[in-house]
Amino acid sequence: MKGLDFIPHNTKVPFLSWRTIAMVFSTIGVLASIVLFLAQGLNLGIDFRGGSLIEVKSRSGAIDVGWLRTQVGELKLGDVQVQKIQDFSGQSQCSDNSCAMLRIELQPGGDKVQQATLERVKEKLGDRVIYRSTEVVGPTVQGELVQTGIEAVFGAILAVLIYIWFRFEWQFALGAVAALVHDVLLTIGIFSLLQIEFGLPVVAAILTIVGYSLNDTVVVFDRIRENLRKYKKKDLAELLDLSINETLSRTILTSVTTLLALLSLYIFGGEVIRGFTFAMIWGVIVGTYSSVFIASPILLMLGVTRDWSGTVSSRKEQQKAG
Repeated sequence: MKGLDFIPHNTKVPFLSWRTIAMVFSTIGVLASIVLFLAQGLNLGIDFRGGSLIEVKSRSGAIDVGWLRTQVGELKLGDVQVQKIQDFSGQSQCSDNSCAMLRIELQPGGDKVQQATLERVKEKLGDRVIYRSTEVVGPTVQGELVQTGIEAVFGAILAVLIYIWFRFEWQFALGAVAALVHDVLLTIGIFSLLQIEFGLPVVAAILTIVGYSLNDTVVVFDRIRENLRKYKKKDLAELLDLSINETLSRTILTSVTTLLALLSLYIFGGEVIRGFTFAMIWGVIVGTYSSVFIASPILLMLGVTRDWSGTVSSRKEQQKAG
């Protein structure tokens, strides 16, 4: 029985003919992201700014988030965020909408003041709630988290550069890294524009985006390398278009199925993971775009080797054939 093809396998979309428009669009987006980051900054979460986290559970049914905001707001503690913890699995103590997370910004005065703040909040809320957990993120930890997050992102991009360089050629490595930097900067830009809370889960999402975008780019690069061996006389722009079209069905189906799962998490996953899922949704979209309109056009600009007979993979193929 023949399978159902959602995307035709013989598409002839002239992607490379749009490369100039795509490059201009991407350049504007990257520059705008940098300007937004420098001018407006990110809405850093408690993970990076430091502060107190308190998880509470109502003693009687669903928790009243409005009442929590009012009570804690009267203490004049600065930025206070109250988010209901939603659990649709039905297997935890919070499945009845009875739990919430309070995030209170770092108070000046050191650890003793932070502990005193927790006591003030507990005294204010009284015995209407059960305190499931309390945590204080100090400025020292906050600084370490920022540094570790930056190092993780740059380390991942450097590892990608080395990996692609050894597997393909330096032109492929630069194309892949340019696509990854493009994706990371646009993600930071959209978070700065919308002022969505930027915490450690978002850093994890950015690292996941790097992996997803790389996987998509490598699939296209593999097909380009195969076609470079197969069509030694074909114009490079035509060859790149052919390679992208040959992997288009796989690219679209992978992206769509990933987005369906992420949209479900975004809608039903609750506030706790909303920043993470938003970053992932955005990353899948820009990662798919950059594989086609950033990584591949850079290969056309830099040029690539047309004879792969000396590569390790080609020698292995020749040994098998012999």
